[in-house]
Amino acid sequence: MTAARTDQLTVERTPRSPRAGSRRPVRGYASGKDDYLARLRKIEGQVRGLEKMIEDDRWCPDVVTQVSSVTRALQEVAVGLLNDHLRTCVVNAARGSVADAEGELEEVASTIRQVVRL
Repeated sequence: MTAARTDQLTVERTPRSPRAGSRRPVRGYASGKDDYLARLRKIEGQVRGLEKMIEDDRWCPDVVTQVSSVTRALQEVAVGLLNDHLRTCVVNAARGSVADAEGELEEVASTIRQVVRL
């Protein structure tokens, strides 16, 4: 792990695959972690509802509508996570070095490409 000193904040960069026994890094979504977990649990419940709809032989358009709802909910989680990443990790990297900032931006661009390929 490397640290870069910015105006009022020390930014820690953690390798992508930390060694066993190393400290867990603080992620950009840490302040909203409980909200993300609650949203994911709600989505999990929606998926269980979908399973029940299939088991109960519900009308196809109703099932598809619920699939669409779950998909939108997951997309909102993804957008929130990307937003948090941009506002914390990318901004902090930009305060450090140009190389760190460029690396973070490339990573975000790659992630967006993966999400858009839905």
